[in-house]
Amino acid sequence: MQVICLEDEAFYSLVEQVVQRIKEQRNIQQDKWISDEEAMHVLRIKSKTTLQKLRDEGKIRFSRPEKKIILYDRDSINEYLEKHAKETF
Repeated sequence: MQVICLEDEAFYSLVEQVVQRIKEQRNIQQDKWISDEEAMHVLRIKSKTTLQKLRDEGKIRFSRPEKKIILYDRDSINEYLEKHAKETF
């Protein structure tokens, strides 16, 4: 039997990839509204302050169903990323 050791970040990245692949195989739609952690993951940022700045500047859409719960629109995040994508030569 082989034992494989992974760092936390590598393990969670692997789990995310497996979940994504299962969703794709089963044709499961992604949630329209995502948490701040998921939004930060999609945007590849580590600071909640940066996420708040994007929200405050109106660059990404959000919903606040309760006072302490803020959800982000996955489509607007993808649009933001596409808008700022650079074409290669």
